Amino acid sequence: MATTITVEGMTCGHCEQTVEEAVEEVSGVTGAAADRDAEQVTVEGDTDVSSLVEAVEDAGYTAQV
Repeated sequence: MATTITVEGMTCGHCEQTVEEAVEEVSGVTGAAADRDAEQVTVEGDTDVSSLVEAVEDAGYTAQV
């Protein structure tokens, strides 16, 4: 199952990598792809959306579903 979350504040490739790594640490996530131009991250796996938002915000970005 894929979930897409809006992420504000990504400005470079390193930001994308940081967001991907943050959500990949959430239990149940099998993969993630961040896109700074689209301001979103698409997450593969079976996990709670609120956990994904929290992970992105803990990494220093603003997130919403």
